[in-house]
Amino acid sequence: MSDVRGRVVRYLLLLAGVRAAPLAAQTDASLGLGVGTVRYPGGASFSTAALSPAARYASASLFADAAGSLASLPGGAWSAQGQADVWIATPPLARHLRLGAEGLVAGTSRTDGGPTGAAHGLGELLWSAPSWGIAVGAGPSGGWIAGAPSVAAFRGRARLWWRAAGASWEASVQPTRFLGAWFTDAAASVTLERGWGAFSAWGAARLSAAYGSKAAGSVLLQVFPVPAVSLEVGGGSYLPDPYQGLPRAGYVTLGVRLHAVPRPARHAPPDRAWPPVVAAVRGDTAVLRFHFAEARSVAIAGDWNGWRPDPLRSVGAGVWEAALALPRGLYHFNLLVDGAEWVVPNGAATVADGLGGMVAVLVVP
Repeated sequence: MSDVRGRVVRYLLLLAGVRAAPLAAQTDASLGLGVGTVRYPGGASFSTAALSPAARYASASLFADAAGSLASLPGGAWSAQGQADVWIATPPLARHLRLGAEGLVAGTSRTDGGPTGAAHGLGELLWSAPSWGIAVGAGPSGGWIAGAPSVAAFRGRARLWWRAAGASWEASVQPTRFLGAWFTDAAASVTLERGWGAFSAWGAARLSAAYGSKAAGSVLLQVFPVPAVSLEVGGGSYLPDPYQGLPRAGYVTLGVRLHAVPRPARHAPPDRAWPPVVAAVRGDTAVLRFHFAEARSVAIAGDWNGWRPDPLRSVGAGVWEAALALPRGLYHFNLLVDGAEWVVPNGAATVADGLGGMVAVLVVP
């Protein structure tokens, strides 16, 4: 049982410390302190406390996060865990079509037991629009537990994501060939983000004639009493992890997390009707200029480029210029300042982005 506990702690802290990072933040580094309780089928349970650092970067074409934890366990034992995940995608190859690749590695080390490790790789084909997308891919997976033979598997994945009615949804199906037999994981999640924080719920089912079918689910609430501090509480259950020998169990976690990048402010709609940003047209190019005297970099992301930040050019005196090949029409955009803060230009008309924030309105005459 003691070897299992360290792997359970890793799962709980990564779930509480990483999965609830603010959706609007492009970068975030944080340090969490939390407690958790795990209960196994049959009544066995234990509690633990842990320190868990995490870091994340997210954009339309790159997602990278890393997290770890140092946990105290019953009997004076300690457990160190870590996980790193990188996903990258190409620019559009044909309108909305892109290629993507993902790699994930995880491992544990304990003072009273042997280490474990796991690695997953996957390539995929994506079709994405501003508010939804689909992807299909496949790749190898493997796991290693000290004192036991390593295992390998082949995993496929089909996923769908969309944003609607102020929520972000995702669903996936993952068939896996593991030790000569198949199992399929089907999962769905939803995240609601508001000015005060975020709420997410997740559910999954594992279907297999060889390994047995089972289900799990969880919820997580993250509240920001101040922009750089979040309070987090979560609970539920998770599916067994065959790669690192993690059994099925239920859990409850509670913690506080300090963020190096404060949560971006959520602005209410203005009291008056502001005009949209109107581009200056030079031939077939729409030119925009913004003033940020202290900025080191400024990028623009909009519904014309899949919300991928494109850098603006500094033209001196704190003025940043964008030259966009856009036909006449109405568009929506946001500005990313210094790679960390999303900003809506002062005095510009805004609309809700569906995730609790606002985006600016652009007109190309």
